[in-house]
Amino acid sequence: MTPGDTSSAAVIVVGDLVTDVLVAHDGPIEFGSDTAATITVGGGGQGANTAAWLAHTGRAVTLVAAVGDDPAGRERVAELAAAGVRCAVRAHPGAATGSVVVLAGPHERTMVTDRGAALLLDPADVVAAIEAADARHLHLSGYPLLHDGSRAAGLAALAAAAGRGLTTSVDAASAAPLRAVGAKAFLAWVRDADLLLCNADEAEVLAGPGPAGEQAARLTEHVAHVVVKQGAEGASWATRGRQLWRGAASRVPAKDPTGAGDAFAAGLLHAWCSGALPEAALAAGAALGAEAVAQVGARPR
Repeated sequence: MTPGDTSSAAVIVVGDLVTDVLVAHDGPIEFGSDTAATITVGGGGQGANTAAWLAHTGRAVTLVAAVGDDPAGRERVAELAAAGVRCAVRAHPGAATGSVVVLAGPHERTMVTDRGAALLLDPADVVAAIEAADARHLHLSGYPLLHDGSRAAGLAALAAAAGRGLTTSVDAASAAPLRAVGAKAFLAWVRDADLLLCNADEAEVLAGPGPAGEQAARLTEHVAHVVVKQGAEGASWATRGRQLWRGAASRVPAKDPTGAGDAFAAGLLHAWCSGALPEAALAAGAALGAEAVAQVGARPR
């Protein structure tokens, strides 16, 4: 499946909207002592970040998510709205907006996560937003699928998109929770999606060890297209027909990898939903990912 020319069509994104506490450090963490760092607080969440980067490309985009009915939740929604994202976000009374502490060095980051209200994502809210949106593509962050509280909403998003004839993409999200739920279960949940995006660690969980191209090809037994991201080493795209494309990374001085995968996904999806072939879509993803790593923070400046 290759999307037609839908350059003006909207994308609907389902996923998390949380507060990021970003700790950007240049050297190793000094455990048990002090480590110099720059600390910033702002919007995060894989789905929200991807939506923000899609809006940055000029793509019309709606985010479906859940936050707490608290100051943090209101701030997170206001940030996205100011960035041009339409927010179909429910504020849940009595719940706290999710938060993530991100320990980010120049080439890697570690996240300590409290999903908070993100676990309350409601299937009815997701279905209503998909039915109301004038969208041609659904992008689902894998995080809702990886947690019991939000899994029904993630599954409902895929089912509703299929029922309305939308193309679909899924980001595998994170290796540790993927490992916890198991590759077999996750691949069953996303079966027959049009596109699966995963990084090298996630690909190893889902497809086993091996070169990225081989991992991507094995995963096409479950979804039509698979992209395996390898950071500075580029990315591989395989189709169910066993065609394979390789994309090179854009070389830039790296300041912070936070949000780079989300930016890559947004650039790739914007191009692909405009009718670009895999090679061009990979290049667009690499360009936006490079813009992300060259700055501090998960969202476009």
